[in-house]
Amino acid sequence: MRLKGPTTNRVRRHENDSKVPAGNFTPSALTPAPPPLPSRPPRSLGDFSTASPQEIIKVTADHFSQSEQLKYNQRGAMRDFLGHLGTFPGATWQERWEASGHDQGNPVGDVAGDDKYLRNRLNRGTGYAFAMRLVRPTLLGFRCNRFFHYAPWFCGVANDPWLEEFCSRADQLPMAQARRSRTKFDVCCALTVFGIDLKDLTPEALLHYAIESRNRGLAGERADSGSYAGTLAWPILHDMGQFPASAPRTFRAAVTRGQVSVEESVDRHNLRNREVRDVLVEYIRRRSAGLDYSTLRQLTNLLVKVFWKQIEAINPDQADLRLSEETFTQWKEWLLVLPSGNPRLDVDGPLMAVRALYLDLHTWAVAEPERWTKWVAPCPVRDADLRWFHLRRRRLQERMANRTRDRQPLLPVLSQHVNDTWHRLRSLLEAAQQVENGEEFVADGTTWLRVSTKDQRHNRPPVRAVNRSTGELVHLSRDENTVFWQWAVVETLRLAGLRAEELTELTHLSVRQYQRSSGEVVALLVVSPSKSDRERVIPMSAELFHVIAQIIRRHRDQHGTVPVCTRYDLHEKVWSEELPYLFQTFHGGTQRGMSTTTIWRMIKRSCDALAVTHPQFQGVKFAPHDFRRLFATELVNNGLPIHIGAALLGHLDIRTTRGYVAVFDEDVISQYQQFLARRRAERPKDEYRDPSTEEWSDFQQHFDKRRVELGSCGRPYGTSCAHEHACIRCPMLSVNPKMLPRLDELEQDLVERRKRAVAEDWQGEIEGIDLTLTFLRGKRGQAQRFQRSGTVDLGLPHQRPPLTDG
Repeated sequence: MRLKGPTTNRVRRHENDSKVPAGNFTPSALTPAPPPLPSRPPRSLGDFSTASPQEIIKVTADHFSQSEQLKYNQRGAMRDFLGHLGTFPGATWQERWEASGHDQGNPVGDVAGDDKYLRNRLNRGTGYAFAMRLVRPTLLGFRCNRFFHYAPWFCGVANDPWLEEFCSRADQLPMAQARRSRTKFDVCCALTVFGIDLKDLTPEALLHYAIESRNRGLAGERADSGSYAGTLAWPILHDMGQFPASAPRTFRAAVTRGQVSVEESVDRHNLRNREVRDVLVEYIRRRSAGLDYSTLRQLTNLLVKVFWKQIEAINPDQADLRLSEETFTQWKEWLLVLPSGNPRLDVDGPLMAVRALYLDLHTWAVAEPERWTKWVAPCPVRDADLRWFHLRRRRLQERMANRTRDRQPLLPVLSQHVNDTWHRLRSLLEAAQQVENGEEFVADGTTWLRVSTKDQRHNRPPVRAVNRSTGELVHLSRDENTVFWQWAVVETLRLAGLRAEELTELTHLSVRQYQRSSGEVVALLVVSPSKSDRERVIPMSAELFHVIAQIIRRHRDQHGTVPVCTRYDLHEKVWSEELPYLFQTFHGGTQRGMSTTTIWRMIKRSCDALAVTHPQFQGVKFAPHDFRRLFATELVNNGLPIHIGAALLGHLDIRTTRGYVAVFDEDVISQYQQFLARRRAERPKDEYRDPSTEEWSDFQQHFDKRRVELGSCGRPYGTSCAHEHACIRCPMLSVNPKMLPRLDELEQDLVERRKRAVAEDWQGEIEGIDLTLTFLRGKRGQAQRFQRSGTVDLGLPHQRPPLTDG
């Protein structure tokens, strides 16, 4: 008889038992361990450990079905199973089961050979025996057999109110029936294998079950899927109070590694010289006081993996930090090429880290000679090694500027693509929701047929439709949700110039409003401290406000409010507090804030979809930071003072902003010098004093003067109209949707003027009118999009009044 590998609950058997690597998910908060066996094992139907086959067969028919035909089949299945188990020695059925060898991964049905009917009966009989606790298998012994209805069997005879409540909660999960059934199966399987009731299932026990399932390739449809079993069951058990409040709220929080100590970070590289290892640990620990965790990990990688690990490979007998010229020269040669064979672009990072190590030890040895004098050595990094540092920095800036220039003409195409795709699917979804399943509807001249899902018990039945012309099946609700978030990510990054981590940290509390004395409300976006550790406020443009409003509207339509959830910081390796994050999704049974990796993937999917019809997107990768550089370039190129752009971007040094701007240096210098000249000429000497009442009134009246016929002007305070009041051509003009009829009148007048110009052969006039028509139609399209979105109640949070004593 051939021994087969473990079998998943659904469809697949695996021929090997290779373990899946743990990767970044290694249990840290909890220690996985199976629960102790209870003194009185749960047997709701009684103790049948030594009962006769006739007694067991009678109980099986009485408790697993009400149909006489099914009872007959169930008696036959149990009779075949007990007959097979009776051929093995033992005083109890459990002893016979252990003697049979099925716990080692040998399916019971294999004894039937080619008899498929007998195989099926043996398999069902095995499931009945497990469910009624006649025998207790190991995890491998359980999962090598396939049961398609084990959870109903087990729950039907368990007589456990706590388990019934769990199943009831699992049935309310907003996902497909297959995943809800898998959730209940995971818990029933764990209870069977551990021989316990649900009240005895601890977080450590469920974690042990999940890890063992992953290691044996039993958690997903593929042995190397890397997924875990029980991920959806965990938050349900936590909400039920089955798990203590101190346990992590989600399964991922329980298995996420989180921050590791300096010692563990260094020891993972297995250094030979333990004394040098201790010095590096102490050095990195002292440096950690002024570094965030992400920078600390990078420093550890440079000093341990890139530097000293390779020094030991070059010279295994190296005893201290005093390196010979030959050894260090070989290391520098190794540094120029990455392990992949590509040239290393950043050779200055490792050199600067090594130089800082040696110079810091020199300094510390003066204050603590007994600790550091032994390790003081000449710094191997010479000034000549860093001679071309500034040149390499300029080459890096040139590469980034070229990257920005290459992507600048592609950004409008990408923005239009995600906008059109979302609006098309949204219109299609809304049309499909107006009809019942099986009815046809027409959208954009195409006939569609709404079809029902196979899972009629889905809490939120997905909307699907078939194109009657092509036969294509489209998952409308799923696809519309996907492209909406792609649109929201691309547009927010494009319009706000945020870093990826700043985008993921936006919450409902980030939306603020400022009301002026004239009644005008200014929308603000508060960006949490990130890289520069300084909070900043961004005045939202009408387009950005529209995007944020759509995100809030979607959350309120689906949940009634913006849900409160946690977010995992991939850089700092910590879980955040529960906050109403704007960018969040349903994952692992709970709402969770998006990660920066998710943001990258959404942008990549948009570019990949666009590459099918636009060859210029082939091989082009848009990073979140590309949008930030393009945002800075657009600001400065449109005349905004560069120091204002630095404030909007959150840069502490204006030179950083200059590095972001992909323009010629003379343009930057010219614009900046013109700004300085205007400031010196227009501002009084006492410009930093408190404004007077008249000055403050003039400041407020400036915003009233920006109101024009078609809408409002967005020029900054203290500046006059730079476009000679050619408002329809001005990018600062925001058209009021109420003025759309006026735009139609202007367009008609321009068309009549163009006809006259063509008749009179006024070539210059024709060119000017065509340019005005282009701007007018663009403004009209923008106003129409705002009009379709309608008014959205943002539910803006109000500032809490200060607490008073008493």
